[in-house]
Amino acid sequence: MPLDERIITEAILESYFAKFKSCLDVDVAVVGGGPSGLTAARLLAADGFNVALFERKLSLGGGMWGGGMTWNTIVIQEESCHLLTDLGIPVKRFRDNYFTADAVAATTTLASAACLAGVKVFNCLSVEDVVLREENGGKRVTGLVINSSTVEMAGLHVDPVMIASKYVIESTGHPVEVLKTLVRKNDIRLNTPSGGIEGEQSMWADVAESNTPANTREIFPGVYVTGMAANAGFGSYRMGPIFGGMLLSGEKAAKEIAARLRG
Repeated sequence: MPLDERIITEAILESYFAKFKSCLDVDVAVVGGGPSGLTAARLLAADGFNVALFERKLSLGGGMWGGGMTWNTIVIQEESCHLLTDLGIPVKRFRDNYFTADAVAATTTLASAACLAGVKVFNCLSVEDVVLREENGGKRVTGLVINSSTVEMAGLHVDPVMIASKYVIESTGHPVEVLKTLVRKNDIRLNTPSGGIEGEQSMWADVAESNTPANTREIFPGVYVTGMAANAGFGSYRMGPIFGGMLLSGEKAAKEIAARLRG
């Protein structure tokens, strides 16, 4: 049977917009497809929740692809090994509490596992704002405002669309783009000592790795921070090409949000 280009286009259109329509109202919207966002999204979807993940770039994975300085090997600690080995990603012991994994194998498997668990991934889509509502005497984030990354890159004045979400996970990493927009445009206080974004500090891997899961929590009603966004939001250090804290951060966020969604 000959192939018809129109039918190819029709298949893409109907499939994509069916997926998009199913995400107009989600349980959790994840912004940023790095290791913490992918882990949180996968675990929540596997738990039966409707999860959408928005990634500005064409590819998922954040900074994990390049390991350290494009040397595509990553380091994790023993307590986080299960978040790779449970997915069949080979992990090698280097010395006590230092384990290595191939960065490309880890990144591609985390992304694939998230999709297969039921996460609806929308790459090349940027989050340019949040949706706010009054709730219980205060404000809460109840959705995201999204636009095409190509529209954003071209600087075109094209209006965005929105989706509703019970929880948003801010996992944009160092830039903390969702939080910056939230603070800049609204008269609100975050759940931080200053009420604002505390800011990322310089390299201190040991402290940063322990602080990443510790700082993973609700920073504003409806918004959780994970990964480097958690440390930037609450004011801790960067850790470089060691990713155990990132993975554990995603796991913690998934557990806490799942418990809240169940009530």
